[in-house]
Amino acid sequence: MSKLNNLYVGKAGQAFAMSEFLIRGWNVAIPEVDIGDDIFVVKDKYGEFSRVHVKTANGVSRSTGISAQFNLPYLQLQEAQTPELTYFFLVRFQNKWQPPLLINRMQLLEEFFENRIGSLSKDKLILYFSFQSDMAFCSKTDLSAYLDNFKDYPVINH
Repeated sequence: MSKLNNLYVGKAGQAFAMSEFLIRGWNVAIPEVDIGDDIFVVKDKYGEFSRVHVKTANGVSRSTGISAQFNLPYLQLQEAQTPELTYFFLVRFQNKWQPPLLINRMQLLEEFFENRIGSLSKDKLILYFSFQSDMAFCSKTDLSAYLDNFKDYPVINH
């Protein structure tokens, strides 16, 4: 797949993520300069916001389901920031979006250290996810609890 196509897939994933937050009643904004935050998600009434890094990949068919690989800056994963960062992992397979994995930075860092998910390569954390029905795994660790994990973003009725 070409680098240009990857840019289109990434932008489509960002638009999908934005629509998921919007339909739940949260406002969204795109930072003018992308230094790791793809979107800001805002609870307008209270002025609360969070940072979201959207990672999008095309899925690959496997005998047991679908797989996708994601690369993250390891330094970003290590550095605490306020407000905290949420990762939104999204896979496109056979012209359909799969349920996203939403996991905050601290949870992902904990999974990395405690369950040894992913692998380090230079300054990148490489995560290889596999999806089977309504389950998600990384390095044989069950991450299904993070599928469609919008618990930090409940529906806001306006």
